Amino acid sequence: MSFRASAARTAAVSLSVVMAVTLAGCSPAATGQAAGQPADTTGAGSSTPIAIVASTNVWGDIVAQVGGDRVSVTSLIDDPAKDPHEYEADAQNQLALSKAAIVVENGGGYDDFVDTMIASANNSKAVVLNAAEISGYDLEPSTGEFNEHLWYDFPTVSKVVDQVASSLGSLDAADASTFTANATAFKAKLDALISTENTLKSQYAGRGAAITEPVPLYMLDAIGLVDKTPAEFSGAIESGTDVAPDVLAQTLALFSGDRVSVLAYNSQTSGPQTEAVLAAATAGNVPAVAVTETLPDAMSYIDWMTANLAALSSALSQ
Repeated sequence: MSFRASAARTAAVSLSVVMAVTLAGCSPAATGQAAGQPADTTGAGSSTPIAIVASTNVWGDIVAQVGGDRVSVTSLIDDPAKDPHEYEADAQNQLALSKAAIVVENGGGYDDFVDTMIASANNSKAVVLNAAEISGYDLEPSTGEFNEHLWYDFPTVSKVVDQVASSLGSLDAADASTFTANATAFKAKLDALISTENTLKSQYAGRGAAITEPVPLYMLDAIGLVDKTPAEFSGAIESGTDVAPDVLAQTLALFSGDRVSVLAYNSQTSGPQTEAVLAAATAGNVPAVAVTETLPDAMSYIDWMTANLAALSSALSQ
């Protein structure tokens, strides 16, 4: 599901909100600087953490693993029960962005509100790391639409980690080697996840899969699964529009005749069409695996993705 650069989405981002309620949260691995406090960009010799703002707690946890106790991370979207489409930025978010030394955004149309708020915050000194741009993917493919759910793509995450370490090292030269070591350790864990994907690919490549939205597609592709879902269905669910009756019928038909081995569905959104798909999967004895867009409570990124792969492995072995 994406934060589209539509008039409706732009209108939802209120830059004039003056609420005192703090919705911005720190990632589980972040350290204790309050949102909005000035960031230290002077580098060596200072005990003040470097202020980083991430658009979601997914990227927030990742950058916190690289920065360790030298950073304070504020994640603008940190509620695993909240549909990212319903997110509305507030004045506290604006303040955090105005003080950030580094901003990590997903890009690709997912969180355009961050760019709007940075411009409004007049923080020209912030280093902005855009995962979509860092990925090296064609952001405007000639066929289909760009899949912006890049945190399910481990090679992209690895590239972002390198950029975070480099940016932190530029701001804090005395701790540059620590950031590099943290990044290396984190990427070793990513390599283990990639190894798991390759093992699953050797066992299940070519099997059919169904989705409700493109959220897990990078992972499914890496495992070698073939998405059988009509593009019109997942596109409609992602954009929040009604699914045409014939498209819904085609999607429901996937769960009979051994056409798909697993359903991967976004548990953060639901509606009559997605409920119908889940019911069809149950009726057809097709295992369903829940995926989310934000980091579940009390989980690190690595633990989360490890659990996702374990759930897919269990489903595909049935």
